[in-house]
Parts: sequence; structure tokens; C-alpha cells
Amino acid sequence: MPRRERVEEAIKKEVSTIIHDELKDPRIGFVTVIRVELSKDLRNAEIFYSVLGKEDAHKKTKLALDSALGYIRSLVAQRINMRFATELMFKEDRSSEYSVRIEEILNEIKAPPAKGTDAKLKGEAQ
Repeated sequence: MPRRERVEEAIKKEVSTIIHDELKDPRIGFVTVIRVELSKDLRNAEIFYSVLGKEDAHKKTKLALDSALGYIRSLVAQRINMRFATELMFKEDRSSEYSVRIEEILNEIKAPPAKGTDAKLKGEAQ
């Protein structure tokens, strides 16, 4: 595994641990760190996360994570031995919500029509 991927995995693991175990901010909802993308020089990292809940929970979590960014960055720098502290940036990933919605729509299309609506459609056709 290339060095960049190893560092990405290490940052992902540390940020997940910090968010779940060490941040006490009540605004943070149920957060899952999905992936980390590092720049080629390993100085900048985009941390993609998802949140379960309504739109309000998403906004509060974003505010809480942004306010704790410096704290998280310093902890990550202490725990991962690198020459410099990587700049972190949180980005919300809503792809899981979209995939769930697409699956719901596909299930609605595949589902057979209810008995009442089937007879009603036949009556309309005649």
C-alpha cells in the first residue's frame, strides 16, 4: 500500500476516534467518517463524513466540527508522526442518502400494484 493511502487510513482512524470518544460537543450527531483524501504533498486533507438525521442535525454537526477543527488537527498531528501538521477540512458526503432514495424509488417501481388499483385500472381501460 502506498504511503499516501496509509496516511489517509491513519488520519481517518484518528479523526473517527477523536470525534466519537473525545469531542463532548452536544451539537455533533451520529457522524461517520467515510474517507480521507490527501493532497500529493500530504499537507492538505479533505475528510468526508456523513450524518444521520434531519437537516438541522447536519447543520449543527458541520458547525461543531468546524469549531473543533484546530483541536482535531493538533491531536492528529501528535498521534501521527509526520514532519508537519496536515491541514484538515471537513466535507459532508451525502451520497449514502442519495443511494437510499434511489433504492426507494426503484422498489416503488418494482412493487406490484395494489389489488384495488389494478381492478380500477382495468375498469378505466374498458
